[in-house]
Amino acid sequence: MYKLIAIDIDDTLLTDECTVTPGTKEALTAAMEKGVFVTLATGRMFPSAKKIAHQIELNVPIITYQGSSVKTLLDEQVLYERYVPQDAAELLMQYCEEHNIHVQLYTDDVIYVKEDNQKARDYSKLANIPFVVEPDLKSLIKRPTAKMLMIDDPARLDQVAADLAPLIGNQAHITKSKPHFLEVTHKEGTKGHAIAFMAEHIGCSLDEVIAIGDSWNDHEMIETAGLGVAMGNAVQKLKDIAQYVTKSNNDEGVRHVIEKFILQTV
Repeated sequence: MYKLIAIDIDDTLLTDECTVTPGTKEALTAAMEKGVFVTLATGRMFPSAKKIAHQIELNVPIITYQGSSVKTLLDEQVLYERYVPQDAAELLMQYCEEHNIHVQLYTDDVIYVKEDNQKARDYSKLANIPFVVEPDLKSLIKRPTAKMLMIDDPARLDQVAADLAPLIGNQAHITKSKPHFLEVTHKEGTKGHAIAFMAEHIGCSLDEVIAIGDSWNDHEMIETAGLGVAMGNAVQKLKDIAQYVTKSNNDEGVRHVIEKFILQTV
């Protein structure tokens, strides 16, 4: 019997139209009625993920900022948090300035950008969260930063990741949540670390955890959980390490997993 399900949001729980299907919502409700803890594990910031959690009527702590934060929904109590090390944040900021890379800071549940541009607007629309313009982003580095995100062409970000690895890789975690999103968090700010914390928090073993995702930033939790599941639309290298590959996000892949492994109706 599985006791905890951790589900990524974008391209996993949500369809391409950014909705949760009625069938998936019913399956989630049925799992919770059986006593299973259902949580979200996302790169999104807490205020954005909270809106999705309320849609599906969750009442347990959720994992946000790639695993840098675990926070309760009702009173927003922080149970687990990790911040980008200041030295790494300063080096990353300098790199982005020198190479003209769009970077966003996530501080105190606020998105900060250097300027109002199309990248910031598109991200804001996707996350359904406004951003704040701060021309002097460097001034924010001294404050605790949960995540730093770069937006650019996928191939260029691959090169950026390669450049950053020797620069800050020993201090920070570098991952992609989407082809055009490169994210930096604390070394222990991964979804794998967060679901391990959640399992201990609710009193279950990792063998009793299901993790479901689609992108490479999900690989730590896929590898950590007792049952790691890749979506049908997942990147191939995630499918290669997953123990089970479900249907796509547009074909209710999350619902299929719950019915097969929790409700046992398929």
